[in-house]
Amino acid sequence: MGAPPRRAHDADMRTTNPTRIFIVDDSPAIRVRLAAMLRDLEGVELVGEAATAHEAIDAIGSLEPHSVLLDLQLPDASGVNVLRALCPKRPETVFIVLTNHSEPQYRRACKQAGAAYFLDKSSEFHRVGEVVRQIASTRH
Repeated sequence: MGAPPRRAHDADMRTTNPTRIFIVDDSPAIRVRLAAMLRDLEGVELVGEAATAHEAIDAIGSLEPHSVLLDLQLPDASGVNVLRALCPKRPETVFIVLTNHSEPQYRRACKQAGAAYFLDKSSEFHRVGEVVRQIASTRH
């Protein structure tokens, strides 16, 4: 006996492109935690990580992720610099700032530079999965 015949929607589900996510954070522990969180999300693929703004700008330009989880404070530049460098070139990329610096002036600067979301690491880290799922659902 062979396998049951495939239904058209089964093939469509398998070929749906996952939402490609890139992580930018100077903390290896945070990157590991975010990667573990993303692995548990259906339809999401982690395509890369960076610890500095310059690494991020280079990699995001070549990997073309759908979304970026971006720390605000990086060793070589601010996450705002990353937003200013990439948002005009990649308007389709959804940037999620995840930071310990949630003061209103940082939130404003990130939004003005093109961030779609701004989350406080200390109180909203748990929302990352929800936000990524929301982004993924709007792509399909």
